[in-house]
Amino acid sequence: MSAVLTQTHYTAEEYLTLERSASCKSEFHDGQIYAMTGASREHNLITFNIARELGTQLKKRPCEAYVNDMRVKAAEARSYHYPDIVVVCGTPQFEDAHVDTLLNPTLLIEVLSPSTEAYDRGGKFAHYRKIPTLQEYLLVAQDQPSIERYLRQGDVWILTEAVGLEAAVPLESIGCVLSLREVYDKVLDEDWEAELPQH
Repeated sequence: MSAVLTQTHYTAEEYLTLERSASCKSEFHDGQIYAMTGASREHNLITFNIARELGTQLKKRPCEAYVNDMRVKAAEARSYHYPDIVVVCGTPQFEDAHVDTLLNPTLLIEVLSPSTEAYDRGGKFAHYRKIPTLQEYLLVAQDQPSIERYLRQGDVWILTEAVGLEAAVPLESIGCVLSLREVYDKVLDEDWEAELPQH
């Protein structure tokens, strides 16, 4: 998320009206509109790889996956976001007849970028946690094979981490498994450790 566009306070309705006619995407929190930045090659490859894996595993199942452009509303947080990947199982619920703002995500995935990592871990996750239907949240690194998985258990979020190309992440909320080798296809190879800066 980048700097706020203006200091003017917007209502959610004004934001949606502006957003639906805008040429680029923005997110919204508590009256402020924030422009979104572009994504790197690695970010795009990882997002595509995850979407491909989930699409295959969710085929013929009552779940839908969306990439990049499905807006998600966190009503209690008074915010709207564009996760990198969204999965909803069961009947999708939308804010209105535009069918472009999902209310009931099951799983949200963010691919970390240097400019957004702190927000994805902090403020954005705080907003996401207020969505009652959300069961899992993934943070996916770009520079090494590492995925952090937060699983809701009642009022508590349990963190587990998968590291290395041989690792896999079970996604309990949607009955899928993500292989890190597939997630990082064309991004990292077996020699990734040799390419890391030496300390």
